[in-house]
Amino acid sequence: MGELVRVAAKADIVPGSAIAVEVKGQKIALFNIGGTYYAIGETCTHRGGPLSQGTVEGTTVTCPWHGAKYDVRTGDVLDPPAPRGVGSYKVIVEGNDIKVEM
Repeated sequence: MGELVRVAAKADIVPGSAIAVEVKGQKIALFNIGGTYYAIGETCTHRGGPLSQGTVEGTTVTCPWHGAKYDVRTGDVLDPPAPRGVGSYKVIVEGNDIKVEM
């Protein structure tokens, strides 16, 4: 198991939204999907769009720049133009703290 790093409080992310955080030099998009938290790489693999600013529908986020779609649970790319997925991080909630395993 890697190191757990606190990245946010539960109140920082309303359901159906995301925020960008930086942990140990990694940019991460943190999502709240119905009270379950997911963390994937922040940067779209197509042209570098900020996934935390994308539209979230269910467990899919759409990059705001060119429309690539990713699964927030796994980081897998679902629709082009992104050539590949992004990293996925384990999220642990302890009380009001959201932590990401690095």
